[in-house]
Formats: sequence, structure tokens, C-alpha cells
Amino acid sequence: MPDVKLSEAASAVRERAYAPYSAFKVGAALRCDDGSIHVGCNVENAAYPEGICAEGGAIAAMVASGGRRIVEIVVCGGERGPCTPCGGCRQKLREFGAPGMPVYMIDPAGQVLLVKTLGELLPESFGPESLG
Repeated sequence: MPDVKLSEAASAVRERAYAPYSAFKVGAALRCDDGSIHVGCNVENAAYPEGICAEGGAIAAMVASGGRRIVEIVVCGGERGPCTPCGGCRQKLREFGAPGMPVYMIDPAGQVLLVKTLGELLPESFGPESLG
């Protein structure tokens, strides 16, 4: 189960999402290897789909603060089922997280809907170590 602070952070930042086109708000909160929490929300754009995903926003916040390693992430989507990271975000997460990293998908109330490892979401992935 994800840490309560991480789930609460993902749910709270979801409410600040900018989703005037899809009306589908997403929040993400990740924990860095130093214990710090970084959040992001989706930000849509009139030039759809040139928006920013919640996971990418959280990763950018982590990198901007000096972090380089994700140990877990919580993604908070809608009420209709788990909001899994898109393909691009799975690869972005792989840049900073190991295949065994847990990815928790929760609803806005904090209920865990699905738990997968990054390796399950992105099998046989290409990561930084692939470049030698």
C-alpha cells in the first residue's frame, strides 16, 4: 500500500489540474530516494494533445529540486477505474525508476484500484543502463 502522505498529495494536486478540454483531472505524487515527495498534475492545452501529463510534471519537479531516483509513485485519476500512466510517461518513469518500482493507481478518495510494478507496465524496457 502507498504511504498515506503520497496518496493525499496525489489526490490534492489532482484538484489543481487544468483539464478544460477532457475534464479528466489527474494528479501524481512520487517519492524520491531521499524521501522527498514531488507532485504534478495534468495541464491541457488548446493545441490538444500538447499538454503535460501529471507524471511528467512530478518528474520535472523532482529533477528541478535535484532528485534523480524515484522509488514509488501514486497516480490519482477519476472514479471509473484505475488511471494507468500513458506509454510516454511509462518511459519517463523508467528513466528515473527501476523495473521493480511500485506504481499505485488510486481514486480521488484514496482507494487503491490497481498496483503494478513499472516492469509490469513497461516490460523488457529500454533504460539508461541500456546505453552503457
